[in-house]
Amino acid sequence: MLCLKLFRKALLSILNPLYVLLLFSCNPAETLTVEVLSIRPHDPAAYTQGLLLHEEILYESTGRYRESSLRRVDPHTGQVLQRVNLPPDIFGEGLARRGNRLVQLTYRKQIALVYEIEAFGTLGQFSYQGQGWGLCHDGEYFIMSNGSATLTIRDPATFGVVDQIYVTRDGSPVMNLNELECVGNEVYANIYRSDRIVRIAKDTGKVLADIDASGLLSFTERLSADVLNGIAYDPENETFLITGKLWPKLFEVRFVP
Repeated sequence: MLCLKLFRKALLSILNPLYVLLLFSCNPAETLTVEVLSIRPHDPAAYTQGLLLHEEILYESTGRYRESSLRRVDPHTGQVLQRVNLPPDIFGEGLARRGNRLVQLTYRKQIALVYEIEAFGTLGQFSYQGQGWGLCHDGEYFIMSNGSATLTIRDPATFGVVDQIYVTRDGSPVMNLNELECVGNEVYANIYRSDRIVRIAKDTGKVLADIDASGLLSFTERLSADVLNGIAYDPENETFLITGKLWPKLFEVRFVP
C-alpha cells in the first residue's frame, strides 16, 4: 500500500526525485516456503525459546516458570546430552553464542545469564531493561528482540545498547519479532503466534523475505504442540534447523521460492 502511494505521488509530482528515490527503495519482500530435507526427533516437552548450532551440537534454551533450562542436544537424535535447570522463578528466553560463552535471556527478570560453553558453568550475568525474547550474535554485536518491531544492538562486553534496528515490511512495522538467528548481514526472526519467519536486512531493517513455514506438523501433532519457534543455521550445509515450542520434531530445511 505504501509503495502504491509513493508511485502515485511520483507521477503527480512529475517524477519528483525524492519520491522516485523512495519508490526505488520500496522493493516488495520475497515470498518463500520451506523445503524439508530431513526430519529429526525433538523433545516434545521442550518449550523452545532459543536455538543455535555450533560444531555439530545444538544448544537450546527452554522456557516456562519451573521448567526453564539450558541444554546441549544431539541434532540428529534429539538426545539431551547436558542440561542445566534454571531457578523456578526464571523464564528462559533467547540464546546466543560469542566465542566460548553462551548468553541466555530471561523473560521478565531483565538479566542475561552467561555460561561457559563446555561445562555450562555460570560465569556471570548482564542486566538490561524490558523484556527479553530472542537473541543472536552477528560476529561483532548481540542483536536482541523484545516482541516489538525493534531489534536492539548490544555491546558484546557490557550488553549496553549500541543502536537499534526498526523492522518494516513494505513500509509497515513488523511486530512480535521473537527468536533470532544472525546469518551474515541478515537476521532471521520468528514472528510470534504465527508460522512465519522473516529475513531482515541488518543495515536497513527491511524485510527481504517472508517465509511460510506452515504445515510441518500433522493435525494430530499440532493438538499438543505450541507455536513455531527456533531457528539454527548450519553453515557447513547452508541449511537451517527449525522447530517449535513443544514440538516432537526438528526439521532440516532450505528456504525456497
